[in-house]
Amino acid sequence: MRRREFIGLLGSAAAWPLAARAQHSGKPPTIGYLGSNTRSPHALTGFHAGLKERGYVEGHNVRFEYRWAAGYYDRLGALAADLVQQQVSVLVASGGIQAALAAKAATATIPIVFGHGSDPVRFGLVASLNRPGGNITGITYLTTALESKRLGLLHELVPGATDIAVLINPTNPNAENQSKELKEVGSTLGLKLHFANASSEREFDMAFATIVQTPAGALLVASDPFYFNRREQLIALAARHSIPAMYDFRAYAEAGGLASYGTHLTDAYRQVGIYAARILHGEKPADLPVMQSTRFEFMINLQTAKALGLEIPPKLLARADEVIE
Repeated sequence: MRRREFIGLLGSAAAWPLAARAQHSGKPPTIGYLGSNTRSPHALTGFHAGLKERGYVEGHNVRFEYRWAAGYYDRLGALAADLVQQQVSVLVASGGIQAALAAKAATATIPIVFGHGSDPVRFGLVASLNRPGGNITGITYLTTALESKRLGLLHELVPGATDIAVLINPTNPNAENQSKELKEVGSTLGLKLHFANASSEREFDMAFATIVQTPAGALLVASDPFYFNRREQLIALAARHSIPAMYDFRAYAEAGGLASYGTHLTDAYRQVGIYAARILHGEKPADLPVMQSTRFEFMINLQTAKALGLEIPPKLLARADEVIE
């Protein structure tokens, strides 16, 4: 074989998708799963269901390498680099824009599928939703864009509260946009918002002390993977201070939070699993448009409402997708 032909053959082999090379070698492909927080049963259930629809079952014909940041965003870069070093076939970035940004910074060749609630175009992850380009695509479940909807629902839940506290993580890349949107909507609804910052566990007590000192009659917890990973602590603090609170995902309401409104995570991550499977079958991320969630759920925990002495309007109960009694 001539030297030029041999080099050309090596170049072609290097260009094969890692999944195709793994399957060609007889080894099952490996999916690297990078999570901004810890394991979310709702997300993982949907993700594995999507994979199974396309013929992939963990432990049977696909392997996994899981890495969890537990809400500590500064760990994501090293975790992403570790998964790249493992030569995973597909890298799934889950739970927040931070994971997707870390994955993109770690590799320009391994296919990436993200699942997060931010605008991927605004953060430079993709060129456009229809034509993402490069090695990355995924699902945006519009969490940040739903802050105004959550504020409106909280206003309906506690109509007498004209002062609303907002707990927000200033280190979240979406924080400025979240604050701006909430201020605009709050002004439209005739509400006065009081912002309290917390980006670490030790700041939670201080933030709630600030909230209690304001005349706020209700609390909106802004969407953030760090908060989601510490939802039981936040719910306990809201209960201790008798503050009606609204959250972004059903896991909060299931754990005792008053109410939640957000994307149906199981459904959203089912699509993430389908995209990962399609890439394992040989499709390119650049050819898969970024999808947006279309299924949302409104949860009310009546037990918590009763503990707060809160009477939920019947019309609002009728609109809830699920009521926990």
